[in-house]
Amino acid sequence: MGINDKPYSEKRDFIRMKIGAPLNAKLAASSDIIEGLCLDLSGGGLQVETKKGLEVGTEAEVEVSSDHGHSPTLKAKTRVARVTTNEAGGYIIGLEILQILP
Repeated sequence: MGINDKPYSEKRDFIRMKIGAPLNAKLAASSDIIEGLCLDLSGGGLQVETKKGLEVGTEAEVEVSSDHGHSPTLKAKTRVARVTTNEAGGYIIGLEILQILP
């Protein structure tokens, strides 16, 4: 199935991969560290679940690590693109990847 055969909601530049890996995010404007779970990842961003919400436009350096100890971890500079709440009272945050870090 080609991209033109998919419904509009699924016409993405990058495929989303479900990963369920631990995430740490250091906020650019402070020294706060937010822990969460990276739900999925694509070439343009990631979706994370956290207990703390963030404002749209907030920049953070994130590190996604593997539960299995695989290296390297993903490190990236990101910006909050959207924030919603989930049934458990947590937050689902869409992060746009601005830059992959070494």
